Amino acid sequence: MRGSLFGPRVLLRRLREVMAEPISAQERLDKIVVTIAANMVAEVCSVYVLRADDVLELFATEGLNRESVHKAALRVGQGLVGQIAAEAQLLNLPDAQSHPAFAYLPETGEEAYHSFLGVPILRAGRTLGVLVVQNRARKHYSDEEEEALQTTAMVIAEMIASGELATLAATQATGLDLSRPMHVEGTALSDGVGLGYVVLHEPRVVVTNLIAEDPDKEILRLEQAISALRLSVDDMIERGEVAHHGEHRDVLEAYRMFAYDRGWVRRMEEAIVRSGLTAEAAVERVQSDTRARMLRQTDPYLRERLHDFDDLTFRLLRELVGKDEKKQVLPENAIIVARNMGAAELLDYDRTKVRGLVLEEGAPTSHVAIVARALNIATVGQVPNVVSLAESGDAIIVDGETGLVHLRPPGDVEYAYAEKVRFRARRQERFRRLRNKPAVTRDGVEISLNINAGLLFDLPHLDESGADGIGLFRTELQFMIASAFPRMGEQHQLYSKVLDGAGGRPVTFRSLDIGGDKVLPYLSRFGHEENPAMGWRAIRLGLDRPALLRTQIRALLKAAAGRELRLMFPMVSEVTEVRLAKGLVERERRFLERHGYERPTAVKLGAMIEVPALLFELDELLEEVDFVSVGSNDLFQFMFAADRGNALMTERFDALSPSFLRALRLIARKAAERGKGATLCGELAGKPLSAMALIGCGFRSISMAPASVGPVKAMIRAVDVAALEAALDRALAAPAETSMRGVLEAFASDHDVPLS
Repeated sequence: MRGSLFGPRVLLRRLREVMAEPISAQERLDKIVVTIAANMVAEVCSVYVLRADDVLELFATEGLNRESVHKAALRVGQGLVGQIAAEAQLLNLPDAQSHPAFAYLPETGEEAYHSFLGVPILRAGRTLGVLVVQNRARKHYSDEEEEALQTTAMVIAEMIASGELATLAATQATGLDLSRPMHVEGTALSDGVGLGYVVLHEPRVVVTNLIAEDPDKEILRLEQAISALRLSVDDMIERGEVAHHGEHRDVLEAYRMFAYDRGWVRRMEEAIVRSGLTAEAAVERVQSDTRARMLRQTDPYLRERLHDFDDLTFRLLRELVGKDEKKQVLPENAIIVARNMGAAELLDYDRTKVRGLVLEEGAPTSHVAIVARALNIATVGQVPNVVSLAESGDAIIVDGETGLVHLRPPGDVEYAYAEKVRFRARRQERFRRLRNKPAVTRDGVEISLNINAGLLFDLPHLDESGADGIGLFRTELQFMIASAFPRMGEQHQLYSKVLDGAGGRPVTFRSLDIGGDKVLPYLSRFGHEENPAMGWRAIRLGLDRPALLRTQIRALLKAAAGRELRLMFPMVSEVTEVRLAKGLVERERRFLERHGYERPTAVKLGAMIEVPALLFELDELLEEVDFVSVGSNDLFQFMFAADRGNALMTERFDALSPSFLRALRLIARKAAERGKGATLCGELAGKPLSAMALIGCGFRSISMAPASVGPVKAMIRAVDVAALEAALDRALAAPAETSMRGVLEAFASDHDVPLS
């Protein structure tokens, strides 16, 4: 057997017997401190538990005055116990009373004791309390004793996390810190308010078996799991699947560095040998200690790498305990909490039960945010550390309007948000009354308002919103939720149902826009891309894999028999690509005619303007197409070289900057000169202020999430286009400002144009 230190192992076995006894929580805690004191030959053992009011309350003691239990208390940062809680680090002192942080609590009678060893009670890097042993003699506790106390703190952490101690606190109205209401701020990604219960996107692996029967066997299990983890990391890096959208090779290598870090592995091995922990308990122990240290770092890069470390730990635990991929059972009002996720992962959930989404990462133009808006799911991103702060089943409120998240909210906050939901419902009712009224400005200009869609359940939103049609149907969503590439028959069936559901209103289909960060798991990859957003995606992939694009085109032509087909191609970089795509459409049209299929009444082909190069080929482009559609999300990110998935870039540049509005105005005016339709289907269209800017730039057709149609229509019916265009032209001709936002807000205020 490895090692010769058996103290922690013996102590854990005795504690396991105490945990199995059918006794009350207070009796169990009292027995635990007696057992620890006896095993470590300590005259005092005390447990302090952190309350929600940032106070450490004495919950149990052996050796101090028992009358002080649930009466003695220290604030976080106060005294030695408070310092341990604040810094999440152990203290080992031969003479505690000489330490500058020592605080004397007369009710405990601890003045007789000099040596002091205290460790934080940690769970997932979060401090739940402090465990202390003391002796009269001045001595420095050994490494073995430190290890024993840190290990037994894990047992108490699980007791606290299970809720077993919740009823013991002296101040019941306050509760324990683990149940403390928390208010955290993030960035609003999708409007709406969601009240419900936390569902962790990657549920924590709960370690129930802490004590190793055979340390040699546990070391072997750990070694095998580490080897499997490293192989999977190497494989994912080679295939480019570890990085989130836009991350580069240095981040990938940092991730690999964690997996191969010998110090990380050695600390886990030592936790097995010295403490008698199982492999999974050792992983959890080291993860909790490391996480607590990294959270204290002020360097943003090191704190960001915490996500990589958490992810590796999760993967390692899955290797050890098995990979049960069984789906979670969602509550009726589910709020998904995750570090990050792809659009397809969100679509995997039962959308009838999901009320909100909270992300540690995420940006307004990331694809998961776009899909969340399409599904009308309240979403907040860039919420720091939320995965560790939340427990599955916690009550939670997501405010997608302000970017606030309330975790375990008190009753008055819940009531206030219930009122907010009712107010929003009344406001939506006001917008619904506009449903059948035309989107015509005060000076008689008609604006076509359309919705963005991608799945069949989006179709009822056409009638609910009063939209004129579907300005963007994202065909790739069908591919992203399928387990295999949809056959032509399946595609034909979907497109037919979409056109049927539209009831004669125009539908503009976007050809398959996959690649980049929208990866289909069943489509083979072609190596790692350093810059996937500017890589092999959309029309580029379609022209290189013409069989995929031809299959989709044929399905669309068949579905549009006897009615108009509107089809646009995404990510066009040069007019030659449009000509090639038109050739594929013509080839499929001739094929269907030869085989006796009914023709569409008209086929209108368009190109999406997302790549700045097209701004210098607008005349040639407008000769080739029937309409153009601006994908403002991608056009903006490429114009400003600002990765749409990078949270650090979210607030750096404004889409209402003069340079971007001038580009949009150029597109709208060129299309109008040629008598070609020009629409915009990006996120800019969904807010009344930015939609007003688009109308001022000359757009007469815009497309947005269904929930945005009402507020935008209210703005349109109050605006005078001639006055707006004149004001915007003057502002854009003046010396450049960083944003036109102030100009537009002032115009709205002066002309009584509602923006909410």
